[in-house]
Amino acid sequence: MAKAALLSAITVACGLLVLQGCKSDTAKDAKMESVLVLEKGLAPQFPLRYRIEEGAKTTSTMEISTSAMTATTSDGEELANAPGLRFVLSSGPAMKLPSGNIRFDVRILEAEAILPPGIDPELAGDYTTSAAVLSEVGGWIEVDDQGIVFRSELNQAAKNPDLPIRLLMTLVQARTSLARVALPPDPVGVGARWEARKRVEVFGFEIVQIDRYRLEDKVGDELRLSVEIAQSAPKRTVTFEEQGVEYTLQSLSVSARGTITLSLDALEGTARVEGRSTEVLTVKRSGTTERIELDAAFRVELDPVDDAR
Repeated sequence: MAKAALLSAITVACGLLVLQGCKSDTAKDAKMESVLVLEKGLAPQFPLRYRIEEGAKTTSTMEISTSAMTATTSDGEELANAPGLRFVLSSGPAMKLPSGNIRFDVRILEAEAILPPGIDPELAGDYTTSAAVLSEVGGWIEVDDQGIVFRSELNQAAKNPDLPIRLLMTLVQARTSLARVALPPDPVGVGARWEARKRVEVFGFEIVQIDRYRLEDKVGDELRLSVEIAQSAPKRTVTFEEQGVEYTLQSLSVSARGTITLSLDALEGTARVEGRSTEVLTVKRSGTTERIELDAAFRVELDPVDDAR
């Protein structure tokens, strides 16, 4: 039981530990609570709004890695250095809607697992298989000029019964806040600080998240931002009936910080974020309950590789 529980918990943790966002299949599921200006910054102050042109497209790479990770079961079994994931993704072409919002497709072109030396063969096989079936998964997203998500929907490839939905959600959560920053509602200047508060549901677990941004510099339409991210979650039990597994999230704490370079006329930005996550999960399977403690340091890198605007 311990090995099966440990591998299952690691997979769930990948979706919980890596940053934030609000993935929604319908508009009612998007739970951005507020974007609040904390400090307006220096004069001159100016409104920050996206100006995405019709037909804009971008291809980007994204890598999610754990620089250190330890998972321990209640009987002492331990696993360190979990795999990472590398993706090539396309965004666009952008389509302007009558409302003024922008809608565009997002699709995974390539996906591969990054396997550290000495990894458990069973976990390595799971990640390699999961990464392979993520190719071609995607959907569409609708955002306003402030960067707030109104609607999103996954494509037919996402309905594959073999799809590793936890790994897909890892990708969605990370990209939503880093690639499309929620901009402040009021005019601001260099040195301005603002925060976006969200309630995010990931695999049935409700996560409270605060993203704090600081405008470090602005040259034309290009912004350089620093970002701090904090997540917490109440205790909650979720059952995956198709797997015969029940997870109870006992505690969750995530903190991360980094930098983002963002062009207001592009679909994607460049980001480097590092953080730490601690979780305590219990996994119930076949009448047996296992307690899992996870402690991880992680890194997310996002890089556009071309921009065919």
